[in-house]
Amino acid sequence: MTANLTSTNRATIPRTVWALGFVSLFMDLSSELVHALLPVFLVTTLGMSVTALGMLEGAAEAAALIVKVFSGPISDYLGRRKGLLLLGYGLAALTKPLFPLATTPALVVTARLLDRVGKGIRGAPRDALVADVAPPEIRGACFGLRQSMDTIGAFLGPSLAIVLMFWFADHIRTVLWFAVVPALVAVGLIAFGIDESGQAPAHRAFRSPLHWRALREFSPGYWLIVGVGATFTMARFSEAFLVLRAQQTGLSLAWIPGVMVVMSLAYSLSAYPIGKLSDRLDRRLLLALGMALLSAADLLLGMGQSVMSVFVGVAVWGLHMGFTQGILAAMVSETAPSTLRGTAFGVFNLACGLGVLLASALAGWLWDHFGASTTFLAGAALVMVPLLLCRYAPRQAALRAG
Repeated sequence: MTANLTSTNRATIPRTVWALGFVSLFMDLSSELVHALLPVFLVTTLGMSVTALGMLEGAAEAAALIVKVFSGPISDYLGRRKGLLLLGYGLAALTKPLFPLATTPALVVTARLLDRVGKGIRGAPRDALVADVAPPEIRGACFGLRQSMDTIGAFLGPSLAIVLMFWFADHIRTVLWFAVVPALVAVGLIAFGIDESGQAPAHRAFRSPLHWRALREFSPGYWLIVGVGATFTMARFSEAFLVLRAQQTGLSLAWIPGVMVVMSLAYSLSAYPIGKLSDRLDRRLLLALGMALLSAADLLLGMGQSVMSVFVGVAVWGLHMGFTQGILAAMVSETAPSTLRGTAFGVFNLACGLGVLLASALAGWLWDHFGASTTFLAGAALVMVPLLLCRYAPRQAALRAG
């Protein structure tokens, strides 16, 4: 046990993980500046229904997750991750000017879907690259650090949106143009800040992750994590509904991005400490706590009617993200073969993509037909399924060795 602790204390987070963290920071700054204003822009300016918004958000997030099914195996086949990272982040950067140029929902839908496809292309290779370079004894900390920097960007984006909305007198189109520059910075950081030359490429024949011969290489423990992740995403829906809920309380347009600021602040402050803690404690317990936090957030958002209750609910929502996202990624990498990590993240995200598509479409329909409160209360009830499954998930190897 003493030897394990000494090794953990000596291990340091690799330069590549830091570089990926800054890439995530700048791209999320760009993306969240847009997303903090997009639901209001679509519903109030362009006249989209909440049901249609839910379908768009579900389809967009599902596209991102499903594309990872293919980007993960391709990155395993190539033995390199950087090229796919450039493609994914580059596509997302190219969509940013389309949002302020849009005059109809159709162009916004196109831009949103392409942006999420870019996210799908880069997501599994990025997570696999973190797993490749992270020392096993601090893998949770590495995933937590990258996730924290991602959410720092998600905090800065809406914060900048608030300032710009005041500066430009609530002119949303003008504010959306400011998302272009940080997206280009993220692409530059990948091009010049990530070096894979020191890693020997683990080239292997390409195999479809949907082929049963490939899938049978994964352990029962891995498939249980997939089940937990899929049912958990069915209990969660797009953060666009948090923005619309805040608007219902009468919050002024310029302050609406504050919803994403509060959520991202809670997320970023919790992700790294929880990731680090998960290297020493049973990850199943922390994951279950995160799911309980989601249920509490839904109850606050569903039953509260004031601005304060909404913001408290949003903060708890952010905490649940910090408790769950990095831990789920670490659990996937822990239970997957090292040569198939990209594929493992791809399959995991396919299951989650189907879950989030159903969740957001259902949330939009419930909102239009029964009201916002019903939407959030239904989410709180659905959390119980993955919460019960957590008990049967495998413990990490480090705890077994200790």
